[in-house]
Amino acid sequence: MNEKIYEGKKPGWCPGCGDYAVLNALKKVFAKNKIPPSKIVIVSGIGCSGKLGDYVATNSIHTLHGRVLPVATAVKLSNPELIVIGASGDGDTYAIGLSHFIHSCRRNPEIIHIVMNNQVYGLTKGQFSPTSLKGFVSTSTPYGVFEEPVDGVLLALESGATFVARGFSGDVEGLVKIFERALNHKGFSFIDVLSPCVTFNRLNTYEWFKERIIKMEEPFGIRYLPRAIRFVREAWEEGRFLTGIIYEVKKPTLSDLILKDKVPLVKKSLEINKQEVLEMFSIFK
Repeated sequence: MNEKIYEGKKPGWCPGCGDYAVLNALKKVFAKNKIPPSKIVIVSGIGCSGKLGDYVATNSIHTLHGRVLPVATAVKLSNPELIVIGASGDGDTYAIGLSHFIHSCRRNPEIIHIVMNNQVYGLTKGQFSPTSLKGFVSTSTPYGVFEEPVDGVLLALESGATFVARGFSGDVEGLVKIFERALNHKGFSFIDVLSPCVTFNRLNTYEWFKERIIKMEEPFGIRYLPRAIRFVREAWEEGRFLTGIIYEVKKPTLSDLILKDKVPLVKKSLEINKQEVLEMFSIFK
């Protein structure tokens, strides 16, 4: 398939934004795997990352701030045949959406979650985010950030995610490899993408990241989860970032546990059964 069939609206991101790499890598993976646009659903939240669904000619849902994952999970459970991708930012995921993120990691829904992590609130003009480094000066922290930053990869590993990866927008080829592997993973595929904001974050630039990235050759397996956590933490404490597929294991998915022999919503009749409605209301008598 040609990548052009996935082209949506013309992107409105700032020139040089790291989110372009995510968009291009996704289209390459869709085309390479010949996935019909009708089989893809992109669920996005608020922020620059939330515009992704408009820029790809697939099904898309632009939901509320921080609510990408519960909506994406509901879509997948309703129609397991769809490929569901959650697209959000570091604020959307690690601030208001943090509880959904942790519970998605442990529930293992069969969806892909891509976090475009630019370490700043770009759409609202440069406030600090949960991943902003300590000391980062922004429009909302003129004296620098006082808190320690959140590391989404560490959080995912410790919360039970079955596929954990980190990509970099300066390496589209690397993103393609990660996205394709995530596409074939049966479970919750989490990818934190270091996606520089060229307008409001002049600290964490492409060159800044290139000097601090350590590429993983092979992911850790289930026996080596403590080692994976240690490697990520040690790199983090040294101010460096592990990239690539960091951890991958097989576990029962949320669909396996909930649906089992049940008929998914998409295959159920929309006809209202009068007797079922009467029985439902009889509960309240």
